[in-house]
Amino acid sequence: MADTDMPGPLAGRDGVRVQRVCSTLLITIDRPRTRNTLTAAVAAGLATALAALEADTGLRAGVLTGAKGNFSAGTDLEVPPTGASPTLPGRGFAALAEARAGRTKPLIAAVEGLALGGGLELALACDLIVAADDATFGPPEAGSGPYAAGGGAIGPPRRGPRHLAPEFPPTGGPVGGAGARRLGLADRVTGPGEAVAVAIGIAEWLACGAPLAPSEVRKLVRAADDLPRA
Repeated sequence: MADTDMPGPLAGRDGVRVQRVCSTLLITIDRPRTRNTLTAAVAAGLATALAALEADTGLRAGVLTGAKGNFSAGTDLEVPPTGASPTLPGRGFAALAEARAGRTKPLIAAVEGLALGGGLELALACDLIVAADDATFGPPEAGSGPYAAGGGAIGPPRRGPRHLAPEFPPTGGPVGGAGARRLGLADRVTGPGEAVAVAIGIAEWLACGAPLAPSEVRKLVRAADDLPRA
């Protein structure tokens, strides 16, 4: 998509950029030096961006991505242990893991490069995942001690084939875009550098439909997660 189609940032918080692209809100984690790792400030910025998406009646969907070729390498481990956590009360990890009830508009993850640990959990909290074929998904907690408490352990079995997904969290991956598609983690796989454009295209396609349909279907799909199989 041409730069002229993407107006300048509407708002921003530390480590997060927000742009309006037609009827889509493009939310970018902007900490490329750390491969877009997540901090308390980033979580606050994401919460602000999601609130803007919900409040603006002219916006029909959101796309979440990371700057300069990486989605997110997870929690910023350079932040001192006494520092603020990227988990927000009532919203969970990175303002997304437990925020489903408060969101009515579709949110699409556009994954280029790394989606590791908390970055994987952030992608799994979205409604759809578009991944470049050279993206890397993985829960490295399996090899370092902590466990994926923000959705990384239960997300893959819920999204993908149950006979394949359980192998992913315990082994730590990683898998590429095609592997993520096989496991059900990615809904669409693109060429390198194309994930954002494809995600925006899907978001704009959703905007062409009846305004209430995407949010109502989204609620039904999410409600199914909590229903017994019977």
